[in-house]
Amino acid sequence: MRRISLRNGNGIPFVSFFDESAITVRTCSSCHYSNKSIPVKDKIGVNSSNLDDAVTLFHIMVTMKPLPSVVHFSKLFKTMIKMKHYSAALSLFRQMLKLGIPISDFILNSMINSYCLMHRVDCAFSVLPIYLKNGIPFDVVTFTTLIRGLFSENKVKDGVELFKKLVREDICEPNDFMYATVMNGLSKRGHTQKTLSLLRLMEQGNTEPNIYIYNIVIDALCKDGNIDAAINILNEMKQKDIHPGIVTYSSIVDGFCKLGQWEKVKTLFCEMVNLNIYPDVCTFTTLIDGLCKEGKVKDAEEIMKHMVEKGVEPNTITYNVIIDGYCLRGQVDRARRIFDIMIDKGIEPNIISYNILINGYCKKKKVDDAMQLFCEISQKGSKPDVVTYNTILQGLFKVGRIGHAKNFFAEMLSAGPIPNFYIHGTLLNGYFKYGLVEEALSLFNKLEGKRENTNIELYNIVINGLCKNGKLDKARAIFENLPLIGVLPNVRTFTTMINGLCLEGFLVEANDMLRKMEENGCFPNNVTYNVVVQGYLRCNKICEMATFMKEIAGKGFSFDATTTGFLINVIRESPSVLDIIPELHLRNKK
Repeated sequence: MRRISLRNGNGIPFVSFFDESAITVRTCSSCHYSNKSIPVKDKIGVNSSNLDDAVTLFHIMVTMKPLPSVVHFSKLFKTMIKMKHYSAALSLFRQMLKLGIPISDFILNSMINSYCLMHRVDCAFSVLPIYLKNGIPFDVVTFTTLIRGLFSENKVKDGVELFKKLVREDICEPNDFMYATVMNGLSKRGHTQKTLSLLRLMEQGNTEPNIYIYNIVIDALCKDGNIDAAINILNEMKQKDIHPGIVTYSSIVDGFCKLGQWEKVKTLFCEMVNLNIYPDVCTFTTLIDGLCKEGKVKDAEEIMKHMVEKGVEPNTITYNVIIDGYCLRGQVDRARRIFDIMIDKGIEPNIISYNILINGYCKKKKVDDAMQLFCEISQKGSKPDVVTYNTILQGLFKVGRIGHAKNFFAEMLSAGPIPNFYIHGTLLNGYFKYGLVEEALSLFNKLEGKRENTNIELYNIVINGLCKNGKLDKARAIFENLPLIGVLPNVRTFTTMINGLCLEGFLVEANDMLRKMEENGCFPNNVTYNVVVQGYLRCNKICEMATFMKEIAGKGFSFDATTTGFLINVIRESPSVLDIIPELHLRNKK
């Protein structure tokens, strides 16, 4: 008897394999898909079969004598998966198992991939015993697909643990594609050093890193701001006679742009041209984005003209970047000019284009222009998304058009996308801003009753809104109820409550909450300390403030703009305050 157990980060087995003779085929009961759920109306291209045809063909195939080869079944599943009919493919696969029709490693890998594409990697693991049942060995594709599935569901620890187990127990020899999958998964989630460590591990093994691997590492380092390390990797590539490509250079260009090192960008462009690597639309767009973020939008436009002269046509993303650049500078009319130029050139704006420009209008309080553009979206055959609705709502609240905001939200409920946390947060903030406490609480109670989008950030908005509207008791009641409903307060929650207490002059209670915060392992930050100091200054408790400041000495505390403003006003009225606060007195003498 042999047993291989794959466990996740919590030590829970993904799946266990025992002696093949003892195996019964298992499927994941939580994700059973029947033929009844197959969407028969889904049509593919003119020359492709629709789902109905694929299912019909399958039923014909299983009744043929002799049966078609496993290759034909594989091709059918490949077509269905390409058509994104994952649940239907899995349903037909289960019928194959019941009928005892021979299967292959390709079919099994396809079923694992289907589950993963449906974001059901837990069910994907339930396919593994079928390999042993049918005497089919696992291969590198099997485990690479599972690792990719784990990363796609943000189960980073489980993905890494599975990879380590494969290597440590010699279950499967990783190839360059498996390494790339793990490294890509790590880098996209900010684990740059782990990505680099994996490259070094790979270099010591039998699988040589290729350009794709090096590109992942260089891109991760550049996004992390570690451009020097990225250049070192680039030089290592060259020494190994691995020629960098356009993707490699685009990542480094992006890194230099983010650091504002424009001379180095120019040098890099010259190096690319000397190597016969010509910048593509992505490289130029990266440069344009960097210039726009630095406020150099006119320079960005010049680069776009230059790329056109070089025969590289800007795409929607390029135009979006420049539109956003002008919006960031508050030049929304010029942004609209670029938007119109894009349309005149036959480049269709996407929903991001509309969202950027709508946001620009709302920031300038030109809500009518934003609404007009919103109406154009549907006329142009596109569809507003949740970001579009949220941006318009914020704009309406910004100019105080509460009634319009309510109507717009009602329109969203009837015809738009399902509201998410950000939409509900915007509504709550808007209601509290204009003193509509009862309406805010009514919405909050509905959400809480449905357990819909009620994470700690939503509670923070409500607690803050209640405190600012003088409803400290209600805020305190919600705060004290958090542990009972299994929601943990964070540093912002405590800071908001402490600020509410300070605003009402309850400094003793504020200090008690500060201690409670530390006891709960939620340590105060600079904002928390400033809130307490502001409370002392507001109540003219200068001696108490000096004692408090001595207590928190060495914790990296520094005055923010609001605290400094309070302090200046106090010193103007009573210059002797400087003598009470030794730290300030010494700093003043310097």
